[in-house]
Amino acid sequence: MSTRGRSAVAGLACAAVAIGVAELAAAVVTPASAPVVAVGAAVITFTPEPVKEFAIAVFGVYDKLALVAGIGLILAIIAAVIGVACARRPWIGYGGLAGFGLLGVVAAVTRPGSSPWWALPSLIGVLAAMLALRLVFRRRVALDGPETARPPVPGRDVDRRGVLIGFGVAGVAGLAGWRVGGTDDIERIRSTIELPRARSVGPSAVGKALDVKGITPYLTDTANDGFYRIDTALTLPRIDPGKYRLRIGGRVAEPLSLSYQELLDLPLVEREITLSCVSNEVGGELAGTARWLGVPLKDLLDMVKPDAGADQIVGRSADGWTCGTPTKVCSDGRDAMLAVGMDGEPLPIRHGFPVRMLVPGLYGYVSATKWLVELELSSFDDFDAYWVRRGWDAEAPIKTFSRIDTPTATKRVKPGRTPVAGIAWAQRRGIGAVEVRVDDGDWREAELAPVISTDTWRQWVLAWDATPGRHRLEVRATDESGDTQPEKRVTPFPNGATGWHSVLVNVE
Repeated sequence: MSTRGRSAVAGLACAAVAIGVAELAAAVVTPASAPVVAVGAAVITFTPEPVKEFAIAVFGVYDKLALVAGIGLILAIIAAVIGVACARRPWIGYGGLAGFGLLGVVAAVTRPGSSPWWALPSLIGVLAAMLALRLVFRRRVALDGPETARPPVPGRDVDRRGVLIGFGVAGVAGLAGWRVGGTDDIERIRSTIELPRARSVGPSAVGKALDVKGITPYLTDTANDGFYRIDTALTLPRIDPGKYRLRIGGRVAEPLSLSYQELLDLPLVEREITLSCVSNEVGGELAGTARWLGVPLKDLLDMVKPDAGADQIVGRSADGWTCGTPTKVCSDGRDAMLAVGMDGEPLPIRHGFPVRMLVPGLYGYVSATKWLVELELSSFDDFDAYWVRRGWDAEAPIKTFSRIDTPTATKRVKPGRTPVAGIAWAQRRGIGAVEVRVDDGDWREAELAPVISTDTWRQWVLAWDATPGRHRLEVRATDESGDTQPEKRVTPFPNGATGWHSVLVNVE
């Protein structure tokens, strides 16, 4: 390997030490204080909305993984460049590490809910990296003359053993940080929780689904992480239910604080409800249906007695995220709830354990706070929640949506009778009809599966006599109020996408 190559690898080793040691320190302080996580959260905060929408459209539920990978790639490139420069001018290496440490500190201590202690992981990581740099880059000495009298010469040589030790330290520290800061302890606690029975159980889709291969099932496979996850948390908040407290206050007559067990002791309801992300593109998969167990929000509002002018409920997450929900929709008869269970089990950590909020008929960014720790009765005039500050609408009812699940553009279709099938939803209104057309022909009404409730999606199917060639299939839905989803495609920003979903299929 060339001299520059060895220097670049040495720079990578020093950066790896910084990240690994910082991760271990963050596991002790809080995983959210890790430099990569803190910087990533800052990137999410300050990234323009079109860029965020592009990332979600391209990467979907893997958007956070793509962000972390991108940050890692940039850090690796900069570390390699610093390593090459450090071979001749060591001060560049120390200055570069100090700059990265300062960036990590600022990103960590400015996060919602942070404390001065959150600066420690970045500082400790940088100090460890500086020590590694000193060991990895040794002084050059003249090769002639007595060994004890050889004078130093400009520049630094790479100590290969030091590089290996650096990568080893980084690996051990990172693994230890992952073990210490992981969710294993909370997951063990979660697995021991026995949820109480619901006082009221809603209708079930069991036995009512259409028998069509390739169609989306009524209930999403949450056991295998099939339910979408879109949020701003790069690390999952780890909340011990034994220490959990939910605060309900603000503009109320009787503020309330409840433990997790006190929430479980309240009368619970169980309902099948579809959730949808506002970032869902036409034909997208950022929606899912589960059976939720929770405390009706109306019951809690009755307990705290909101002021007449408190038209917004501000939900706060353990990671500092906020959303604003119209107070009126939480007591208008819909099954708005604080969920504690999902498909017969305590909430998965990635979906908000121990408590999350959900309100049927509203997009998640105004209704579905995960890792919920506070509800504040406020006003839309007084407070703008996280995404509202970034230009999204303050109130966002879910729009009528339909999707073709089968056939797909990649599926080989044989001539003859072929089912065209998918799902449609229009929460709080219900799906009244779904129509399909082929190659701009006449619209044909599809068969609908039985109605479960207006808060879940509805399966549909149409028998199509496929002929050889390339064909365009389109779908549109009409809700129970008679409104048909518009043809024109609109991007998700600022209140949800619209448009007819279409697929091109080859019949051969």
